[in-house]
Amino acid sequence: MTREESPVATPERDDTRALTVVMHTAFFVLLAASLARYLARHAEGPRTPWIIALSALLAVLYVLGPALGTRLAPRRLAWLGLVVATWALLVVLAPSFAWCAVPLFYTGLRTLPPRAAIALVALLTALAVAAQLSLAGWPDPNVLVAPPAVAAVATTVYVVMQRQSARRDALIDDLVRTRRELAATERREGTLAERERLAREIHDTLAQGLSSQRMLLQAADRLWDTAPDTARDHVRTAASIAERSLAEARRFVHDLTPADLAEGGGLLQALRAVADRETTPALTVRVHLEGTPPAALPAPVESALLRIAQGALANVREHAAATTATLTLTCLDDQIVLDVTDDGRGFDTGTVPETEGRGHGLPAIRARLRQLGGTLTIESAPGEGTALSAAIPLEPR
Repeated sequence: MTREESPVATPERDDTRALTVVMHTAFFVLLAASLARYLARHAEGPRTPWIIALSALLAVLYVLGPALGTRLAPRRLAWLGLVVATWALLVVLAPSFAWCAVPLFYTGLRTLPPRAAIALVALLTALAVAAQLSLAGWPDPNVLVAPPAVAAVATTVYVVMQRQSARRDALIDDLVRTRRELAATERREGTLAERERLAREIHDTLAQGLSSQRMLLQAADRLWDTAPDTARDHVRTAASIAERSLAEARRFVHDLTPADLAEGGGLLQALRAVADRETTPALTVRVHLEGTPPAALPAPVESALLRIAQGALANVREHAAATTATLTLTCLDDQIVLDVTDDGRGFDTGTVPETEGRGHGLPAIRARLRQLGGTLTIESAPGEGTALSAAIPLEPR
């Protein structure tokens, strides 16, 4: 967002425009009033034609000013010099034109740098005082004090307004810069979060599928000569896993929704499909349901629990040497819990750092639960199997 687009800049431009209109109007009103006063008193005087001509010239010159801009430029400075010279000549010939100096204060302050503008205001004020004293005919204290006071007030107000405007512009620039930095930070954080999520998705789908295929093919290679039927079963299972991994990859590219959930059967059916695929002659995987599942779980919750089940079963398959594993989905009013238990070799949880776990699977599970405000509990001991419990809070039903 540029300053011109910011909501603060438009009122500022409106205020400046209003002040400019008031000053221009005041100049022409004062010029007309001064001319009328002169004609009322000296209509037959020898200077009258010159006064009328100079008044018309001053009005024309003043009208040309806006077309030249408001800041330092050779043409603008030449114009300002002509305006001041014409006005000064008018004041010398007819002191009643002195009060036209007030709008000229504003013009000088807008055009010149601060020091030059203040010097011009002082010059205009001195001419105005001299003109008023010539009319009064004696050193009137009011004449001596009033023009300098008006000039001081006008200059002070304008300078203060300009400084406030500069500070406001600086604040706007800081705000715009801060917004840009915040947006850039959010984009970076979003990119990092998305990378982490993609890493978990790849680990829970393609990496696990490839790991299973490798183990099955290695087993088939060892048994190919001694137990060809079993070896062929391993190859067929590996082919089935490869097909499923391909479906996951396609779904992953399409919208990152787990393929089992995309089929529309819900979380329980997806867990049963995972259990069927993970069941082998050496490992039996069962699924149990406790409680009544909600009519519709949030998609992130379903996806997270399915991926957690896949990751936990991958750990069982690769590390536990278990014969039985059980997926238990417990549906409560305020949370949903997925328990994954096995009868494998187990491990000592005290020797596994909480932040590392066994491989990438447990950190990925913790990260998924952390994003949803859930908790992970692991209970295990050598020779006694492992129980993993993942709980995710839900809105009360």
